[in-house]
Amino acid sequence: MATEDKNRATAAAILPLVGGAANVSSIAHCMTRLRLGLHDRSLVDDEALKALPAVMGVVEDDTYQIVLGPGTVARVTPEFEQLVEEGRETAPPQAAVSSDDLAAQGAAIKAQQKAKNATPFKLFLRKIANIFVPLIPALIGCGIIAGLNGLLVNLGWLPAVTPALAAMASGFMALIAVFVGYNTAKEFGGTPILGGAVAAIIVFPGVANIDAFGQTLSPGQGGVLGALGAAVLAVYVEKWCRRWVPEALDVLVTPTLTVLISGLATIFGLMYVAGEISSAIGTFADWLLSNGGAGAGFVLGGLFLPLVMLGLHQALIPIHTTLIEQQGYTVLLPILAMAGAGQVGAAMAVYFRLPRNESIRRTIKSALPAGLLGVGEPLIYGVSLPLGRPFITACVGGAFGGGFVGLFNQLGDTVGSTAIGPSGWALFPLLDGNHGLGSTIAIYGAGLLVGYVAGFLATYFFGFSKDLLTEFNVSQDPAPSTVAATGGPHPTPDTDADADTNRANGPGSTDSGPTDPGSTGPDSPEKAPARV
Repeated sequence: MATEDKNRATAAAILPLVGGAANVSSIAHCMTRLRLGLHDRSLVDDEALKALPAVMGVVEDDTYQIVLGPGTVARVTPEFEQLVEEGRETAPPQAAVSSDDLAAQGAAIKAQQKAKNATPFKLFLRKIANIFVPLIPALIGCGIIAGLNGLLVNLGWLPAVTPALAAMASGFMALIAVFVGYNTAKEFGGTPILGGAVAAIIVFPGVANIDAFGQTLSPGQGGVLGALGAAVLAVYVEKWCRRWVPEALDVLVTPTLTVLISGLATIFGLMYVAGEISSAIGTFADWLLSNGGAGAGFVLGGLFLPLVMLGLHQALIPIHTTLIEQQGYTVLLPILAMAGAGQVGAAMAVYFRLPRNESIRRTIKSALPAGLLGVGEPLIYGVSLPLGRPFITACVGGAFGGGFVGLFNQLGDTVGSTAIGPSGWALFPLLDGNHGLGSTIAIYGAGLLVGYVAGFLATYFFGFSKDLLTEFNVSQDPAPSTVAATGGPHPTPDTDADADTNRANGPGSTDSGPTDPGSTGPDSPEKAPARV
């Protein structure tokens, strides 16, 4: 099947399972997930979605998120958008149910789901993530070009080409404040281009002629934090103007006052304050890893998975970006990436500890390549988190890997990443440091190995209680004699284990069968309680 046909088939399979085109209110995607706004959550068939071969899992937040993996999600989303548009155009009029009725039908479910994650702090972090996540593809592309350029410069190859590569790699970072300002204004309800215009002041070379707080400003001072603050201020000024400026003058007065007021505040206040904060972040990160590298790495690597589960990892995005602006790379990401290594090691241990459970073993085999490349959702939601204790031991593996990388930072061998987003093996092209690329790659690769081994050993020896082994180390496939006698699998209720087996073998597979009464397959975190 052609790639385009495969992506369209995936989109076509997903659409009816989320309630059809009429039930979709918004469509977006991040690095790995298709994010859908839905009118009525009750119309979604979770188990059928999880059974699709292309779907690695589902996550509920303010949007309904379908995990498809990197690359795939970017190709499936346009096909899905096209199918939704076509479905809306061809859908017959629904006289029995009005839009108000449909909205009211799902309001209670939607409100209940949002309430779980609607704390002010989490809502703020979600806005921050929505500002920076769209920038990640450019950060990755420019980061890889920067790495390639550094390699060519060190080898003395293609001297006529390296200046061009340097321009490609640095152009985006030189103007990243503008993009941050644009996205910030858009996210906070203002006019995006006004947010970008105010943020552009920060990177304008002419600010070098301005003195503030007794110091001469420098272009880029304050970086992305200054751009974020300037754009937020611009949004509030714009909203104030919309309320008080007469409509006849709005088109002239509002943008002028927005840029003027927030621009002056940025030049004579925000740039200096944000610059001091940015410098403090860089200084603290260097001090932390220089003086307590092993301990700091152990804590960061061990806690990152729980932070991801709670959504608190989004607070690190501006910090990563600030460090990349200042130093050319973030020293935190390679340490945090060790959490994924612990997850991979834990999954391997589960594979060997449950030799009779073919369902879980198939899930691990299918999800392991993505896990090695830093996409952890399939292993987290499909294996370790539902089992409970293996999730904890995976964090232990991440802690040891993070401690290893942190130790070398403490000894003076800095390991950093020139972009954010990738992890695992996918981070190798983005690595940079202060002692040459070979040394940096060796330390990071050794850290991954430590994470794999520590996660495996911790899970193999401490990840299973006797009860957990008794419940899960059983075959969930039908006996051959049963299949031979009946011409198919023995009829059973639609269980989580069946969904897992069907997903592993694809649509139409008959390789499913009865499960141990009362057991729950680990591919459904909503139904499978964590066992410790």
